[in-house]
This record gives sequence, structure tokens and C-alpha cells, in this order.
Amino acid sequence: MVTSDDGVFKALADASRRKLLDRLHESPGLTLNDLCEGHSMSRQAVTKHLALLETANLVVTVKRGREKLHYLNPVPVNKIYSRWVGKFDKGRLHALQNLKQALEEKQHE
Repeated sequence: MVTSDDGVFKALADASRRKLLDRLHESPGLTLNDLCEGHSMSRQAVTKHLALLETANLVVTVKRGREKLHYLNPVPVNKIYSRWVGKFDKGRLHALQNLKQALEEKQHE
């Protein structure tokens, strides 16, 4: 049996789905046509990704006339954050992130 956390992790595991979520974060209420713009995926592929995101409750939709608007639902991500990441000291996490960023920048020099 798949738990809701498993569905969220599965949905977030794919880079294309994460890009769709990023777009919805930047511009809430996009239609399928809007989401297809700028992707090398077919409309059918975007539709399949959206269906998986909806199943994981990461995307919610609202019908407006003939259009279906898509919105990011941050609640499942926050739940995972609270369970898996929030337990750690934020100061140490920021320090590790800063160190990682500094090392990556030095590597690109």
C-alpha cells in the first residue's frame, strides 16, 4: 500500500514534475496550455505528470468555465519538511548549504 508520503516523494523524484511545481509556484492558476509552453514534453506527457502531482495532492485544480486552472498545494511538502528536515537545527542546515554553495562556486572558477 502506498502512503501519502510515498506518493509525494515519488512525485518529487522526477525533475520534470519539479519544474511544473516551480512554474506553479511562480505563476499560480496556469492552464494546461500554459504549463506546456517552454517544455520539450508533449501535451500528453505534461497531462500524465499533472495527474501524478494531483494524486499526490501537490497540485489542486479549479474549473473556470471551460478552463482548468492548476495551483501548487504546499501542504504535503511542508508536512515532509516538518517530519524529515525540520527536526534538524536550522543553523547547521544553513551552514551546510552555504558551504556547499561556496564549494560549487569555487569548483566553477
